[in-house]
Amino acid sequence: METTLLITTSTSLEGYKIKKQLGLVRGITVRSRSALGSMAGNFMSIFGGKSDIYTQLCETAREEAYQLMIQHGKQMGANAIINMRYDANEVMQGMTEVLAYGTAVVVEKID
Repeated sequence: METTLLITTSTSLEGYKIKKQLGLVRGITVRSRSALGSMAGNFMSIFGGKSDIYTQLCETAREEAYQLMIQHGKQMGANAIINMRYDANEVMQGMTEVLAYGTAVVVEKID
């Protein structure tokens, strides 16, 4: 049976009591643009407007980092992650690191 983690950007979870703090959890991925994607992105930058190519690349990288963070939390025995955040940095030209992180906790529903 698949266990669903509760995840919030807040430092608490409404309706739940934190029973145990397990520590930092993270998911990290590094993505690069393809040569074709770079050319299309550069072309879009000339004319302005929304870049669907880069939007999709960013969304894919964030989702991958998010799922890795969830896996890490489950491995630690968490049933929730609080104070979840994203961070991104360019590692080198055309390569971006995306990090999803938070605090793994065990919570109990308040009656």
